[in-house]
Amino acid sequence: MARRVTTGHAGAGRRTPSTGHKAWAGRMSESTHPLVDAFTTSLAVDRRLYPQDIAGSIAHCRMLARQRIIPTGDARRIIRALQEIERELDRGRFRFAPTDEDIHMAIERRLIEKLGAIGGKLHTARSRNDQVATDFRLYLKEAATIVDTQLAELQAALIDLARRHADAIMPGYTHLQPAQPVLFAHHLLAYIEMLQRDRERFTACPEHADVLPLGSGALAGTTFPIDRAYVAKQLGFRRVSANSLDAVSDRDFAVEFLSAAALLGMHLSRFAEEIVLWSSQEFHFIDLPDSFATGSSMMPQKKNPDVAELIRGKTGRLYGNLTALLTVLKGLPLAYNRDLQEDKAIVFDSYDTIRASLEVLAAMVPRLRVNTERMRAAALAGFTLATELADYLVTKGVPFRDAHGVVGAVVRECLATGRTLDQLSLTELRHFSPKFSADVRRWLTLEAAIGRRRAPGGTAPQNVRRKLARRR
Repeated sequence: MARRVTTGHAGAGRRTPSTGHKAWAGRMSESTHPLVDAFTTSLAVDRRLYPQDIAGSIAHCRMLARQRIIPTGDARRIIRALQEIERELDRGRFRFAPTDEDIHMAIERRLIEKLGAIGGKLHTARSRNDQVATDFRLYLKEAATIVDTQLAELQAALIDLARRHADAIMPGYTHLQPAQPVLFAHHLLAYIEMLQRDRERFTACPEHADVLPLGSGALAGTTFPIDRAYVAKQLGFRRVSANSLDAVSDRDFAVEFLSAAALLGMHLSRFAEEIVLWSSQEFHFIDLPDSFATGSSMMPQKKNPDVAELIRGKTGRLYGNLTALLTVLKGLPLAYNRDLQEDKAIVFDSYDTIRASLEVLAAMVPRLRVNTERMRAAALAGFTLATELADYLVTKGVPFRDAHGVVGAVVRECLATGRTLDQLSLTELRHFSPKFSADVRRWLTLEAAIGRRRAPGGTAPQNVRRKLARRR
């Protein structure tokens, strides 16, 4: 059964003086320069991988014993020590050393401190290259699942808001100009569709990361009789990698995660922009809760939509992280290169960014106050019934292009006299076309306009209600 790991952060710990030299130092005639130590370390970034690293090490150790590559008694001691080290990390009591280049070497160094030479047996038949790739895949499999759960929570919040205002009418926009009346719920359901596509992409991420690289060694495999299928089963991987060079250098799964994050960021940014617009004095479609707004240090009247603005701004980071990893990968020869150390900081930043954005949005949406009367007034003032009036003439036999011109002239009259379409008398309408009859009044209401719609997904109230019911 797969051992569940967590994407949490390592405890802070305390640094202590080095207790030994680096694991690879045998080749070197000089100690590493302090500047090189500081420049090459990744511990501050990859320490959050400790649960995955320990899970992978335990599975690897069990396999080594099962294959009689190391003694069973030694394997038991190694596994117990690894579990103790994990508890130290969980509780923030793990003491890092200056020689710890990364979390993998830190754990191995501590293991050898506890067990002596027996601890050094764990690294048999593996390299840091396939070890890191395994840890990273484990992490992203769980991270994508967590994001999917958060996306579902935001969808639920939007659906609840739509249900509370199922009959509210607002102007729909093209080019940010009033176009046709729509239901506020229909507008919110558009974001449900965007988030559903995001969920599909994040659901695919674990599948594409679900390949075990461990056993590939540094690049060319190992001479030991390992059982990769056994390790894969222990760690919950469905497949093992087919090519060792590809396995240690592949980061496609990370790029896909960043791509999904960038697309999600774009969707969240679009919604955030609408919150900014809708909460402005000019729109005033919604009121932000005071607990999710900020003020000005100078202007006492201000109530700023900083949460939405920050979500909008953070999208640039998500785009940049995707571009950064693609750029890192674009010129790398096979197989592993140290450039790949840059992958985790990029991915972790995007993961933290989207998690924080989703969390705050899901908390804010239920607290939004919707000004339905203001929305309705904006729909009427924006001549959103003009298309309905043209369609009415079409039902009377007028070609649509001619009807379009007639209604355009009607709108010009309304603009000149400061009136809305429904305020024109039948006599005035017949001045523009004799096809207008008394039944035109049934077309010049927002409810009638929405009720006649036949758009995909249904803009009519009954269709929106059915869709909301399906989303329960």
